[in-house]
Amino acid sequence: MTDAIPAATSGSAPAPRIDVVGLGPAGPELITAETRKLISEAGTVYLRTTRHPAAAAFPGATSFDDRYESESTFDDVYRAIVADLVAAAHRRGTVVYAVPGSPVVAERTVGLLREDAAVGSGEVTVVVHPALSFLDVAFTRLGVDPVSTGVRVVDAESFASSAAGERGPLLVAQCWSRAILSEIKLSAELPPEALVTVLYHLGLDDEQVWEVAWDELDRAFDPDHLTSLWIPTLAAPVASELVRLDELTHTLRERCPWDREQTHGSLARHLMEESYEVLEAIDDLATVDRMLNLDHGGGGVGVGMVSAETEERAVAHLEEELGDLLFQVCFHSTLAAESGRFTLADVARGVHDKLVARHPHVFGDVSAATADQVAADWETSKKAEKNRKSVTEGIPAALPALALAAKLQRKGVAVGMKLPGLDDEASRLAIGVTEVAGAAGMAGAASRSGPSGPVPSSGTTDEDRIGDLLFSLVNVARTLGVDPESALRAKAAAFRASVEALG
Repeated sequence: MTDAIPAATSGSAPAPRIDVVGLGPAGPELITAETRKLISEAGTVYLRTTRHPAAAAFPGATSFDDRYESESTFDDVYRAIVADLVAAAHRRGTVVYAVPGSPVVAERTVGLLREDAAVGSGEVTVVVHPALSFLDVAFTRLGVDPVSTGVRVVDAESFASSAAGERGPLLVAQCWSRAILSEIKLSAELPPEALVTVLYHLGLDDEQVWEVAWDELDRAFDPDHLTSLWIPTLAAPVASELVRLDELTHTLRERCPWDREQTHGSLARHLMEESYEVLEAIDDLATVDRMLNLDHGGGGVGVGMVSAETEERAVAHLEEELGDLLFQVCFHSTLAAESGRFTLADVARGVHDKLVARHPHVFGDVSAATADQVAADWETSKKAEKNRKSVTEGIPAALPALALAAKLQRKGVAVGMKLPGLDDEASRLAIGVTEVAGAAGMAGAASRSGPSGPVPSSGTTDEDRIGDLLFSLVNVARTLGVDPESALRAKAAAFRASVEALG
């Protein structure tokens, strides 16, 4: 039985035709009799690739291996192959296209061929013939009934997204490199000692099936394009945990009197408090990390300053506070969903798509060699995306003053503004302190002549002068890569401890 996309019936000449066959999962012995007959009788045979054990049985076939060298991405390769096949069918009438394994299992070119406009309009007839796939051999070797066990088959390259929300079992196909195995290991949570099964060269003379510890997955062997992975169970993945939290939030809205009364406005205070608690937890962990850096890289200085328990508490504290903040996001998304405005999925999708659009140097053809160039491109993209007249639009005026000044300075630098350097700011600060002291009657009047460069304010009140000083200090902090808000908060925390020590 074949799967055919029929051609249009108008006209007497038959439409160009492409017969798609599979070479099976291993050597020539697993090729079906129908496939052998079609290839032997065909005038023109194309192989997607010769990198398959059964391909050697057809030395006269033309391969598309050169496309893998000339195109920049796999998707470009596959689309080029489809275009070549359709053109060949128009020229030659009937061609046979042979792919590894089965044409309907993990074969992107066949999917694209079905979608091609010439095929859809009936200009070209495509007939897909059945064949054995690697799945048949894999489940036999594993002794697994895929129906009763509910196996999900995923492609290794898309594991992070395809396996999201899954608990297993999973059969992961085309684990062709150590880099791919590393990405799989980083995308899923399993104990280091958990065992998974490697399926290597199934159906060939050098076939091997063995177990490997999860922690050694990307280090224990060299995979290739005929390598698959069997994962019996996965730890709770990110997607499923977010689903559980979203469902819990809806339940609380239905059953808890307090949660039922909340609005976006009433929750604003809690969102702010949770944000500050996250910042405090980050500061605590940063302090631990600084002390650990002394322990590990300071030639013995600071050894013993941080215990394992202290580090664990700091890490657990940040994890907990981030959870509280995440709940606020879920809560606001739930309120919006109830009024038909948007959902948590819309929030996640929106930020995902925005980040892709704002990283053309990662997902597009823009070049950005430095972090400064990335920041400048980001501001340009953001301004165009939101149709803003200025890069300062959208900056909340309610930000803490130091954070607001720092953000405005960063925006200014991003659009080419030249702020005073460290030497100029040092002079400016010295003059400003003298002026403040003079205005308070503690010193003589100071000269207003100072270093060249833009002056944030020319006011003469104490508030203006202090504002000038603070703005210059923020610029010094920005130049040195220090967040002034965090720096002052850390100093305040240390001073608080000193005060508490006195009573």
